[in-house]
Amino acid sequence: MSEPPAGISVLPVEGLPEFTPGDDLAAAIADAAPWLADGDVVVVTSKAVSKVEGRLVHVPPGADREAMRLQAVEQEAVRVVARRGPLAIVETRQGWVVAAAGIDASNIGQDALVLLPEDADASARSLRARLGELLGVDVAVVVSDTFGRTWREGLTDVAVGAAGIPALTDHRGAVDAWGNRLETTRVAVVDELASAADLVKGKLSGVPVAVVRGLPVDRPEPDTGTRALVRRAADDLFPYGARDLVGARRPGTGLAARAGEREAVAQAFRVASSALPEFPVVLRHGGAGDGVVDVHLGDVPSLTTALNLGALLGAAIVQLHAEGWTTRWEPVGTPGGSSLVGRLWLGTPAS
Repeated sequence: MSEPPAGISVLPVEGLPEFTPGDDLAAAIADAAPWLADGDVVVVTSKAVSKVEGRLVHVPPGADREAMRLQAVEQEAVRVVARRGPLAIVETRQGWVVAAAGIDASNIGQDALVLLPEDADASARSLRARLGELLGVDVAVVVSDTFGRTWREGLTDVAVGAAGIPALTDHRGAVDAWGNRLETTRVAVVDELASAADLVKGKLSGVPVAVVRGLPVDRPEPDTGTRALVRRAADDLFPYGARDLVGARRPGTGLAARAGEREAVAQAFRVASSALPEFPVVLRHGGAGDGVVDVHLGDVPSLTTALNLGALLGAAIVQLHAEGWTTRWEPVGTPGGSSLVGRLWLGTPAS
């Protein structure tokens, strides 16, 4: 009987202890998996990393654990993307968009909550170097966490830290078997490894580490970890949740000018007026200077029309915010209130 072709194998690392702050995670892995070999990819759950690094929130006896979790979410978030009741999808300081800022209340005692690692890429680099010292092997390391997915039910593990392996495999410019040139294909290989490893780690089995063997890995230089996985704001078509777009808009101060403001304002009013077609308006914008557009919204013959023009202005400002502009509206007005006139400042927040 012929042997099956060689392929990739995923191996659980069993027998690891319950980790606490200050434990030597690399030494524990080396003791449990002395069989690690060059080229292996060690996938470690972020919870184990956070525990040894002390990224925990202590819950005192009698305290409201859920209230403390919600408070921790607010502290770890830099932006709320969407919210429904107590559930919040937020952007963390590390750049990840994830439910509850990745804060975990499972697989931990009732007296604590687990935060994401402060810098999981740095954690992965340190763990990789230490495993090399202890076992004399050249391995890659992926730090994984469990994320939900937009428009799909179910959870999957993804990479939040990596070392010794490229986060993305870039196929752009390659030609497929039918002669088609690939224009946008970049594969998040570290996310695929995190998901594969979770098949043997599981959520309830208490196995926080797995090893993927047999995958050819090129060492990246420079080794930038998972930063390449964070989508830039300019490339994000879905930066806000529908329920949070209006609430997230704040008048900007100290704005830095940004090219294209007049065209952006005109387009925003076109979009806004399409939702209110019964209230046609005239938009006038003149040369008030970079980052400033003067707005004159038609004549206002009645209070009802004035209110609707105000709604139109609000819709246009929200549309500008959705397109990535920061704005500030300064009403000017005219004697008798015959027009809705003002000055719209827009740009990006000054650093």
